[in-house]
Amino acid sequence: MIVEYIPSPSQGVWHLGPVPIRAYALCIIAGVVAAIWVGERRWVARGGKHGEVGDIAILAVPFGLVGARLYHVATDHDLYFGGGKGWHGFLGAFEIWHGGLGIWGGVAAGALGAAIAAKRRGIRMLPLADAVAPALLLAQAIGRWGNYFNQELYGRPTTLPWGLKIDPSNWPQGKTFPPGTVFHPTFLYESLWDLGSFGLVLWADRRFNLGRGRVFALYVMAYTAGRGWIESLRIDTIELNNVLGLRWGVWMSIVLFVLALGYFVWAGRRRPSREESPYLDGHVTGPEDADGSAGGESPGDAREVPADTGASSTDPAD
Repeated sequence: MIVEYIPSPSQGVWHLGPVPIRAYALCIIAGVVAAIWVGERRWVARGGKHGEVGDIAILAVPFGLVGARLYHVATDHDLYFGGGKGWHGFLGAFEIWHGGLGIWGGVAAGALGAAIAAKRRGIRMLPLADAVAPALLLAQAIGRWGNYFNQELYGRPTTLPWGLKIDPSNWPQGKTFPPGTVFHPTFLYESLWDLGSFGLVLWADRRFNLGRGRVFALYVMAYTAGRGWIESLRIDTIELNNVLGLRWGVWMSIVLFVLALGYFVWAGRRRPSREESPYLDGHVTGPEDADGSAGGESPGDAREVPADTGASSTDPAD
């Protein structure tokens, strides 16, 4: 018998003795690890030193998680503080393992944490942002599978053969559907879109030698172009569910796409297209850098490959 729907997992939590192992957390962690690995390789290719992206992530990741949660709570605060929920609702605002991380709060706060760490290390923020931008898409593609295990953030009912089966206990509060109803698997749509955008941004960076924040701007444009229509499919109820006829997430996608496009065009008119160095003036990473032999190369020098190797200027991770 052919099952014409995607089944939801029977559980998203496993117990190792008294310790709960949550699939949602594992997906987030896997996304972070993959992003650091890809971002590290791209950073070194741009003239940075190995290990710096991982060091910056130590501050950027916690900042991003806090920002993502704050964004979610701020845009849907009645879920935790409305209706006399009291102390129980307040504590629920901290239970991120149940889901509820707003991507744009995470990106903004993560960027703040990265900027603080980068400044301490004498690193320029724009080349760092360009190095990690595609890695963010990969992290998001992996992290979205946490929504699958939590049976959350799915779309409206569909008759498509890849509809997602959701347990009635996880239907939106106050909504009922006929038996056998399946829903758009928006987690899967977004994961696939992110992977496609990951490839697009890598290709564009290699093809057009982007810099000065344009890779990051392209990341924002690519992501929001998909997030806008995917967001319009979702039926989960949020406080800002209808702003002038559109969900809050759709408006955010539109605004951020326009801003990123504007920056991309403006930065593209500047010359040279790349920063001279990924480091601030006067930066010295170690004794070996005093003569400019390491760590302070220009991105162009760092990406050069001897002609007899037959290799491209970037490896598959780029």
